Amino acid sequence: MATWTISTMERHVGGDNDGGVFVAHWRVNDLETVGEETYSATAYGTCSFTPDASSPDYVPYADLTEEMVLGWCFAGDVDKDAIEASLTAKIEEQKAPTTEDGVPW
Repeated sequence: MATWTISTMERHVGGDNDGGVFVAHWRVNDLETVGEETYSATAYGTCSFTPDASSPDYVPYADLTEEMVLGWCFAGDVDKDAIEASLTAKIEEQKAPTTEDGVPW
């Protein structure tokens, strides 16, 4: 099961949009344990916002929750399902590799 987190956010200080978040940095980790083996995959990225302190939907910085900001990311340009599918594919490749590194000597 994938675990999503917001690792940090960038926000305005001062001015009309004081505290308005304009970038959220997200990370998602997926783990699968099969017998004694644990396989993992990670992805990370950012999503951008245009805060508007005059909007009735504006939420002050101190009142934000991780779930709220993740919801904004998923409603925007973060394709949660595609990213989680990619992590699953990476774990499947670890469990049954189709390529190897090395040299013949």
